[in-house]
Amino acid sequence: MTVSNGAAQPAAHRQRLLFRCLSLIVFFLFWQILSAAIADPAMLPGPLATLSVAWSELLHGELLYHVGITLLRVTAAFCGAMIVGVAVGITFGRLALVDDLFDSWLVIALNVPALVTIVLCYVWFGLSEVAAILAVALNKAPTVVAITREGARSLDRSLLEMAAVFRVPRLRVIRRIVLPQLAPSIMAAARTGLALTWKIVLVVELLGRPDGVGFQIRRFFNYFDIAGILAYTLVFVAVILAIETLILRPLDRELSRWRKV
Repeated sequence: MTVSNGAAQPAAHRQRLLFRCLSLIVFFLFWQILSAAIADPAMLPGPLATLSVAWSELLHGELLYHVGITLLRVTAAFCGAMIVGVAVGITFGRLALVDDLFDSWLVIALNVPALVTIVLCYVWFGLSEVAAILAVALNKAPTVVAITREGARSLDRSLLEMAAVFRVPRLRVIRRIVLPQLAPSIMAAARTGLALTWKIVLVVELLGRPDGVGFQIRRFFNYFDIAGILAYTLVFVAVILAIETLILRPLDRELSRWRKV
C-alpha cells in the first residue's frame, strides 16, 4: 500500500503539471486568435509580437533591470507585511480583549483604498524607496492579520492545555504546536498576499518611482505601446508563477506533511 501510494503521488503531480501546461497553451491560442480577429493589431498584439518586444527589452538590458527592481520591492514589502501581520494576527486570535479593542481598526484598514495609502505615504515621507515599500506593506498587512487571526482562533486548546500541564517551554510550544496548526493560514496569507503585493507595487512605481515594471508600463502607456505593456506584464506574471510553483507550493506541501502522518 505504501509503495502504491508513493508511486501514485508523482503520477498525480505529473498529471496536474500537464493540465496546467495545456491550460496555458489554450490561453495563448485564444490570445492569438483574438488578436488576429481584431482589425487593428496594435490594439491587441498577439503573443509572438509581445514576446518579440520582451526579447528586445531583454537584449537592451532594460527588462532584467526593471523586473529585478520590482522584485526587490515586492520581496521587502512582502516579508515585512508577513512578519508583522502574522505576529499581530496571532495576538488578535489568542487575546480576546485585544481583538475586541482593535477589530474595528482592522476592518477600517482592510477597506482603506490602496491608492489612498500610497498617496499619503508619498506625501508624508516623500517620493522615496522607504515610502514606496511602506505603502505596499501597509496595504498587505491587514489581510495577513485577518487570515492569521482566524487560524489562531481555531488552535487545538487541548494540546495547549496539555503543554501547560507538562510545563513545556514556550518556544517549543510555538514551534511544535502553534506553528504547525497555523501553517495553512500562514500559507494562505502568503499566497494571496503575494498576488496583492506585486499589483500594489506596480501602482506605487507608476505613481512615484523612476524605475521598475510599473514605471515602464507608464512609459509605454505614454506612447500607447500596448505590446510593451503586455510584454512587461507577461514577464512579471511569469516570475510570480515561478515563485508560486518553485517556492510556495513545495513549502506548503512540506508544512502540511505532519497532517498526513
